Amino acid sequence: MRLHEKFDAVKCKNIDPRTRRYLAPKRVVYTEGNVVNPNALLLDRTNQITQVFGENCQLINEPGQPNAKVVVDFGIEMAGSVRLMVWGANGPDGRANVRVRFGESVMESLTPLKVKNTTNDHAIRDSVYSIGLLSQTETNESGFRFACIELLDEKANVTFKAIQGVIQYRDLDYIGSFECNDERLNTIWNTAAYTAHICMQEYLWDGIKRDRFVWMGDFHTEVQTIAAVFGDVDVVPNSLDIVRDETPPTKWMNNIGSYSIWWMLNHLDWYRANGNLEYLKEQQQYMKELLTFLMTTIDENGCEKMEGRRFLDWANDADPIAVHAGLQAMYKLAFDAGQVLFRIFGDEEFVEKCKEASALVSRHIPDCNGSKQAGALMAISGLMDPKEVNEKIIAPGGAHGYSTFFGYYIMYAKWLAGDHAGALRDLKEYWGAMLDVGATTFWEDFRLEWMENAGRIDEIVPEGKVDIHGDYGAYCYKNFRHSLCHGWASGPCPYLTNFVLGVRYITPGKYEVKPDLADLEWAKGTYPTPYGVISVSVTKNADGSLNTVVDAPEGVEIIR
Repeated sequence: MRLHEKFDAVKCKNIDPRTRRYLAPKRVVYTEGNVVNPNALLLDRTNQITQVFGENCQLINEPGQPNAKVVVDFGIEMAGSVRLMVWGANGPDGRANVRVRFGESVMESLTPLKVKNTTNDHAIRDSVYSIGLLSQTETNESGFRFACIELLDEKANVTFKAIQGVIQYRDLDYIGSFECNDERLNTIWNTAAYTAHICMQEYLWDGIKRDRFVWMGDFHTEVQTIAAVFGDVDVVPNSLDIVRDETPPTKWMNNIGSYSIWWMLNHLDWYRANGNLEYLKEQQQYMKELLTFLMTTIDENGCEKMEGRRFLDWANDADPIAVHAGLQAMYKLAFDAGQVLFRIFGDEEFVEKCKEASALVSRHIPDCNGSKQAGALMAISGLMDPKEVNEKIIAPGGAHGYSTFFGYYIMYAKWLAGDHAGALRDLKEYWGAMLDVGATTFWEDFRLEWMENAGRIDEIVPEGKVDIHGDYGAYCYKNFRHSLCHGWASGPCPYLTNFVLGVRYITPGKYEVKPDLADLEWAKGTYPTPYGVISVSVTKNADGSLNTVVDAPEGVEIIR
């Protein structure tokens, strides 16, 4: 008999699905004041405080001297906390006060609250702890890679057995995989997959430091990544449901009009990937009411008239012309999805209503105002010709003008235009630039212009260099409030799987495999399905033709 079965007091339906692991720092980045033997913190120690002392690190403060502090690097961005394992502490009342400050960059870990927009919003990243002899003190949770530990008392010392990072994540198999002859693309795929994975906490968040919310738009790229890497994971339906249950169909999810549309598109894609018809049917009434409401927000010329928060992504937030074009395309996507969904539900009468609404919005073709994001949606929705969009809007400037959220859709539009090689060049330039300054996850926002004279995020920014984390950002993510781990930035993972390997779901149990190597020599990988794993291996022959080997499980139909 298990604990929750034996005692009524611990019976509950809420169970944390996450695993905890303890990480030793990978390096000491910086010390100040009197820090003795900081490299002892790099040792892997047991997870129990003991009375037998061994090699240790000491922080010692004396009056008139700088506070002792140490900045450690855990080697990778993570969601979790820090555990202070203390052998000894001497200070006021026999205890010592230490400040623990997290950072997604080294500079953020060194920056006090309210400087360069550092905050304790969403997750506490800067707090003080009173620690004592033979204690194990764990901090709050946040998203971070670096931690600065500072001894605050004027005359005090503390002896650490260890400073451990406590990483919290869902312990899932990476069923999907991707590898090719370009190592930069391999690193980008893995980083994108990890970015989404570490956002799969109790629910599917967009960010692990800030934006610890279930955002239905941001969610869509993450769903593509999860489908390509992990397959059917309950974090997706649980997260879809929590927002649905708190939002009437005549109100906007997350208070953003387009996000209600994204919710429906998420459901259609999740069904195509995993085939749970019973779960999809649970959404039928809500979808019908939502689509009916959307039909009331179009004028007689087919122009969308969405009220409330009109948001595509940050790159266009100050451009109402581009936002209108993007929303017009989303209406088209919504009504086209409605036709598919309600044909599945067997409601042909409502299918016709969605078909009429789709035809109506197709009559109005707005200007994209040069926006790559809006242009991509116009191409994907069929409101504009993808080749024209690519030639006039997306291709000029290469990866300049991309955004982390809409990067997947921009590359998808380029693929539709037949410019897959250009999409891969942009992918390597844009996401690769974040890796070049030390990123281990992909960011809430990024612009190639930021790379000029930029310092790295994994070191103290030298004099004369730009702090790419602390000096940039906009809207709600200015300076250090900017998140360096956002699931909506994981688009390279599904793009490489869907369009290089060429594995794409069509309907439950039916998958298209049409690889396109562009300038690559070979690629191989796997894709999860409810029936088992699809394996694909592609090599380019001397004449440019492709040799493709597909191994699919029984029950899966492959379209070549």
